[in-house]
Amino acid sequence: MKKITFCLMMACLSLTFNPNELKANPDSLKTVQNSSEAKALLSRLETFKAMDKSDLSWKEKRELRKEVKSIDQQLRAIGGGIYISVGALLIIIILLIIFL
Repeated sequence: MKKITFCLMMACLSLTFNPNELKANPDSLKTVQNSSEAKALLSRLETFKAMDKSDLSWKEKRELRKEVKSIDQQLRAIGGGIYISVGALLIIIILLIIFL
C-alpha cells in the first residue's frame, strides 16, 4: 500500500513540472529595483561588457573579474528576495503532506 501511494505521489509530482518553464531568465539583472545605486551599478557592468579586453594584461583582467563579482553581489543585496530551490520546495511539500 505504501509503495502504491508513493508511486502515485511521485507520478503526480513529475507531471507538475514543465521543463520549458525552468529556463533561466536572461533578463534577471533588469529586474533589480530601479534605485539610483542599482542604475549606476548596471551602467558600470554595461561598460565592462562593451570594453575591449584583448589588450588588457592578466592582472587587469583579474581585477576586472573581481570588480564584476562585487557589483553582482551588491546588486543581489539591493534586489533582496528569498530564493527556494526546487528540492527544498519538494521537501517542504512532502513534509506538509505527512504532518497534515
